[in-house]
Amino acid sequence: MITEHDLGLPGEHPSPSQGGPPHTDPAALDLRGLVKTFGSKRAVGGLDLRVPAGRLFGLVGPNGAGKTTTLSMATGLLRPDAGRALVLGHDVWSDPPAAKALMGVLPDGLRLFDRLSGRELLRYVGRLRGVSEDDIEVRSTELLAALGLTDDAGQLVVDYSAGMTKKIGLACALIHAPRLLILDEPFEAVDPVSGEGIRGILRNYVRSGGTVVLSSHVMELVESLCDSLAVVAGGQVLAAGTLDEVRAGSSLQQRFLELVGGPALQAQRTSGSEALSWLR
Repeated sequence: MITEHDLGLPGEHPSPSQGGPPHTDPAALDLRGLVKTFGSKRAVGGLDLRVPAGRLFGLVGPNGAGKTTTLSMATGLLRPDAGRALVLGHDVWSDPPAAKALMGVLPDGLRLFDRLSGRELLRYVGRLRGVSEDDIEVRSTELLAALGLTDDAGQLVVDYSAGMTKKIGLACALIHAPRLLILDEPFEAVDPVSGEGIRGILRNYVRSGGTVVLSSHVMELVESLCDSLAVVAGGQVLAAGTLDEVRAGSSLQQRFLELVGGPALQAQRTSGSEALSWLR
C-alpha cells in the first residue's frame, strides 16, 4: 500500500506564497465566485467553495449540475468567465506553474498518450513533473502494484480496458506526490476489488497530509469514503460541510433528494406512474 514515505508527503513541496486567502493556513482548494457560461446556458453561476487541507471531500450533484465544469476551472483546464481558483494559496490562473505543481488531476474523459505502455506513460509523466529517474522507477513500481497493473505494465495503454485506463490515470496523477488530488468520477468502470484498493490509497494519502476532492454520482460511495462534501445543482453549492452537517440526520441519499429534487422529482414520479403504459 502507498505510504507517506512512498508519496513523499507532506514535506516535499515548497510552502505556498503569502498572496492567498485571508486564513492562517490556506485552504487546499478555494473557489471564489466562479462563473462559466456556454452560449445562453450558465453552467456555473458564482460558485464559492472552500476545502480545508487534510480532507477527503466529495462533490455530488445531478447530471448537468456543473461539477465537471467547476473542477475543470479549478484545475486550469477551462478558463472561468469570472472568479478565482486557488490551490494552497496559489491562483490557478495568475500563477499556474505554482498551483499545478501542487495538484494531481484525474479529469473526466481523460486522454492519455495511449501508444505508450503503462510503465512508459508513468515515466513520461514523471519526467514532465520533474521527478528524478530513481524516484520514477520506485514510485512507478509501487503504484502499478498498488493498482493491480503490474502484469499489464508493458502493455500499450490503448489496449487497456476502461477500468485499467482509469487506474493508470490515477497513477499518473500521483507520480509527483501532489498535495491535492482532484478526481472526477475516479471509480467509474472500476471493478469492486480495484475500487477497494483505490479507497485504501486515498485514505492513506489523506492520513499522510494530502487532500482529495472527488466527484461522484454514487451517494453510498461518498457516504462511506468522504468526511466532508458539497452538494451542487444548477451551478451553485446547495449545502457544504462535514458529512454529518450535510446529512442533517438523514441518509445522504435522502438529503440529496430533498436538496436537488423538490417539485421536479415529485412531478417526475407522478408522470412516471402514468407514462410508459405499453411496458406493463
